[in-house]
Amino acid sequence: MTYPWSIGVATGVGSLPYVDPDEAARIVIGELPDLPYLPELPLRGAGADMIGRTASLLVDLHVDLQPAGWRLTDRPGADECGAHALLRADLDALEIAALGYSGPLKLQVTGPLTLAASIERPRGDRALADYGARRDLAQSLAEGVREHVADVAKRVPGAQVVVQFDEPSLPAVLAGAIPTSSGFGRHRAVDSAEGEQLLAEVVRAAGEWSVVHCCASDVPVRLMKRAGARAVSLDVGLLTGDVLDELAEAVNDGLAVWPGIVPSRRPGRVPSDREMIERLERLFARLDADPAHPGAATVVTPACGLAGADIGWAREVHRLVRDVARGFAEHVGEAR
Repeated sequence: MTYPWSIGVATGVGSLPYVDPDEAARIVIGELPDLPYLPELPLRGAGADMIGRTASLLVDLHVDLQPAGWRLTDRPGADECGAHALLRADLDALEIAALGYSGPLKLQVTGPLTLAASIERPRGDRALADYGARRDLAQSLAEGVREHVADVAKRVPGAQVVVQFDEPSLPAVLAGAIPTSSGFGRHRAVDSAEGEQLLAEVVRAAGEWSVVHCCASDVPVRLMKRAGARAVSLDVGLLTGDVLDELAEAVNDGLAVWPGIVPSRRPGRVPSDREMIERLERLFARLDADPAHPGAATVVTPACGLAGADIGWAREVHRLVRDVARGFAEHVGEAR
């Protein structure tokens, strides 16, 4: 299989602890030149968070911000306009920093199940509670993703856009573990067939290359693969035996893996490049993957987003993922 990225490539998950979009874009393009991404800067406030940014992409649906979080409304308001303005600033910064760039470029969008679990309906409680609201959100998001991808492709003409759908709440949605607004109950579990259908709706809109990211311990890998994801991004340190079995099956069926190997927060002892490369080797040995697969299909990432990291560690993480990716690719090549 041919991938839009080259061998020995690293990227970030999405969020960074910066407030200046120009600085963030320059760092990403400079530190991760083979697979840069559009940074998310949630420290700037409401509308820069993953839910607010994605809500600003919705077509024919509107949102405002309430004490309980983002809520669907009948018409656009100041909060939605603010989220649009923040996203435009991020895109303007990326366009300048990526002038002349050619190659894969990653965008991050909150997935439809996590979005439904995070946004409230106009009369209260989460959109997750209503089948029609879940469907409308997914369809609106799909159209917004198409427009977003087209906008980025126009701004960075040499880019091959890769869309990462962030679905941290997907396992809880499928398990019926999302609390109601009152906190006294749990929303009914969404059937896996419906979850797959909703995810597939936005994956198709993303174009040829989409990645689903989930930094939970019970990642539904088979569902993601059936929904059309070409790669799955996950935290290696959280994987359980059942997930590894699903992942082994999907990898041997062509799914690419983006292992989150570098800690998102500064640890007491920073693992060496060699230690992290060995962890990757053990992972693929456990998956019993085709030896030709790891080097070509693997994109090394941090374990999760870096919004909570200190600025110095965020810079160091970019260096670490880049060096580990190159070292792992060299080792796989030598092994073959």
